[in-house]
Amino acid sequence: MAYVTKKFFLHKPEKTFKFLMENLDISIHEAQRVVDRKRVFVNGNVLEEKNSQIEGEIEVVVFQPNPLGLKPIFENEYFAFFDKPSGVLVHPRKREVVQTLSDDIKFLFGKDANVVHRIDKETSGLVLVSKDKNSEVFLKNLFESRTVKKEYMAFVFGKLTESFVIDEKLLLDKEDSLVRIKVHVDTLGKDALTRIEPMSYLEKYDVTLIKAIPLTGRQHQIRAHLFHVKHPIIGDPIYGVDEEFASDFLEGKISDDERLKVTKSSRLLLHASRVVFEFNNEIFDIHSPVNVEEIFLKEYCSHDKL
Repeated sequence: MAYVTKKFFLHKPEKTFKFLMENLDISIHEAQRVVDRKRVFVNGNVLEEKNSQIEGEIEVVVFQPNPLGLKPIFENEYFAFFDKPSGVLVHPRKREVVQTLSDDIKFLFGKDANVVHRIDKETSGLVLVSKDKNSEVFLKNLFESRTVKKEYMAFVFGKLTESFVIDEKLLLDKEDSLVRIKVHVDTLGKDALTRIEPMSYLEKYDVTLIKAIPLTGRQHQIRAHLFHVKHPIIGDPIYGVDEEFASDFLEGKISDDERLKVTKSSRLLLHASRVVFEFNNEIFDIHSPVNVEEIFLKEYCSHDKL
């Protein structure tokens, strides 16, 4: 269970931060974050004033690890890599009761461990995790400075034979869109560059296995760029489908059979396959142990008649 509600009763007033720090065994910074995220309730009402004193029935929503049983494929003193399955969230959403990769991270490495970068729920593959706060700051700075090389593998519709770079700015869809997390190519958007390298073409199915190398780190960059060049990723329930279908999918209204019929796969055929970076004067070149082509082909071929 990602989040649980802990209940307390205070017979006399106590400072909010002091109460949270003592009862949850957290720092003042963490206590402030709990309040800022509106996870403290006093007598049934959300606590708004963080410097106030609290009294009476207190409820605090806290993260409690409930691991999926995932194990790192690589680790050292400072960080670890997980090979995340498709369909698993990296972080819990609000107060949803779902298991996430963060459950396993906190369970294995403690409360200071954290995900350094995110990949979509639908995307499988490598996720880097820091084991302490200093490593987290350093590694996140590497990603922000674009000194980390990332590679993805994907199955896309249609035939691709030449390598090329997609240089198209991406902008988040308008607020009145049914799918607010979706991005689209727009000259008013943020710079986005993706290098595409075809690996093999399966003529029987008219699909291409490609390597995608994001040279920037925009939301849904690879998915949106491939959709823009008319080679959407197989199994994508957001790009390459109509807006109503995408909205229904995100709201959990699309059945497995409906998804298969529309997207031709029960999952997004996109996998984070390689991460390269320098840490403490050592180059780390981490590869996913998964045979991506074999898994993608098995997934797609089992549904190609739908």
